[in-house]
Amino acid sequence: MARSILSTQSKIPKNVFFYASNRLLNTAAAFTSAASTPPPLNLAVSPAAPTVDFSDTKALFGSLSTLEVLHAAASLHVAAVGPVVDVGMWVMNSKLMDVELARDIIFGTVRHSFYRHFCAGEDDTAVGKTVRRLHNVGLRSMLDYAIEYANDEESCDRNLRGFLRTIEATRALPPGSASFVVAKVSAICPLRLLERVSDLLRWQQKDPCLNLPWKLKTFPIFSESSPLYHTLQQPNPLTNEEQKSLQISHQRLMKICQSCVDANVPLAIDAEHTKIQPAIDYFTYSAAIIHNKDHNPIVYGTLQAYLKDAKDRLLLVTKEANKMRVPLGIKLVRGAYMSSESKLASSLGFESPIHNSIHDTHACYNSCASFLLDNIAAGSSGAILATHNVESGKLVAKKAYEIGIEKLKEKLEFAQLYGMSEALSYGLRNAGFQVSKYMPFGGVDMVMPYLLRRAEENRGLLSASNLDRQLMRKELGRRMKEYLRGERRAF
Repeated sequence: MARSILSTQSKIPKNVFFYASNRLLNTAAAFTSAASTPPPLNLAVSPAAPTVDFSDTKALFGSLSTLEVLHAAASLHVAAVGPVVDVGMWVMNSKLMDVELARDIIFGTVRHSFYRHFCAGEDDTAVGKTVRRLHNVGLRSMLDYAIEYANDEESCDRNLRGFLRTIEATRALPPGSASFVVAKVSAICPLRLLERVSDLLRWQQKDPCLNLPWKLKTFPIFSESSPLYHTLQQPNPLTNEEQKSLQISHQRLMKICQSCVDANVPLAIDAEHTKIQPAIDYFTYSAAIIHNKDHNPIVYGTLQAYLKDAKDRLLLVTKEANKMRVPLGIKLVRGAYMSSESKLASSLGFESPIHNSIHDTHACYNSCASFLLDNIAAGSSGAILATHNVESGKLVAKKAYEIGIEKLKEKLEFAQLYGMSEALSYGLRNAGFQVSKYMPFGGVDMVMPYLLRRAEENRGLLSASNLDRQLMRKELGRRMKEYLRGERRAF
């Protein structure tokens, strides 16, 4: 899979690192071994009450070797240290990356540390092995060809080939082990064009009389509370060249969607920052209308709950999808660009589109998740609830059992980042839910921007990573005591 992809991947431009260093992705498998593999999950026979339990560390981490637990705990600890993250970002954005020997040393160091913990592998053999290990312990994989944004048509075409090869590779994996393929619209449509389309969509929201002759049928993109300050004056219409590029970009997405239909694996499209999110939603929703059929969502959009307009937009999209009888797929995350969103809004003299407190964000996420569960139970929609927050996981699990897990199990997926929130992943698995790990893969140089985001995110998600470290230390202590008892008995 990745081996053939990487053969066409050129060196990542240095400006990608600057772009990625401001980006916080909230959108994860530990290093598993075949030893102590729990029995296959039988979701048809679920416990009568939610049992997202973190007290039994053996049940949580029993499928990990001691070396793997040690490496995971150490990686999470180092990634959570602020100065380490700052130094790493400085190095990646420095002139050292222009020196071949220095770059090779840096990449070699990263390959055997953070890359090993947060990424699924560089080539098809490594990725397939990781997916199978997860599958053996009851977890699924969301495959993310971890490419960044594109600035030109050539890069978009190259990225398209990478996404298509990723989808094709799922055919060789155990049935059901790959839950989703992940794609970014900014990788198959030039970034500047996404900005132009977003500006025009925002202006049409301000002035419904504005005619956009290229616009396809879509779900609502904005609500009355959506931020429109990115576009302060009427933009020029798309040029003929831009319209042609837009059509080609849409065709790229259609090829990805059709490949997913043929391979019977759903597509999850990531959310990005609000400057280009309207265009991403436009691409996503227009594709969903075409490909989501027969009670089976193939195309899933992403909703960021830290945005103040998130719940309003979810309600509008759901109402329109129900009216059109199109099954809706939504991936719910907390959010990815808190710092950059607030800075941009402030620079333009507007209030941040982000909720004013983390409590408000949690409340919005939990409310949206509850609504999605009700929607699944009532119809044909599907949801990916991506969260590292333990309390949200428990609340959603409780609500799912109240509704009846039988009504939800095929259309509900929990998700955490590869290498993070292992306790929550295994706890939800043990409670009988489908759980996926969001798994980036590719060459170290290609995935480096992702690793920068992981480091930043880990610094902002200390509650989740700290729980993992505490439980992993407890599990190591339990194993040490068990070993010493065995030694005493042998003596």
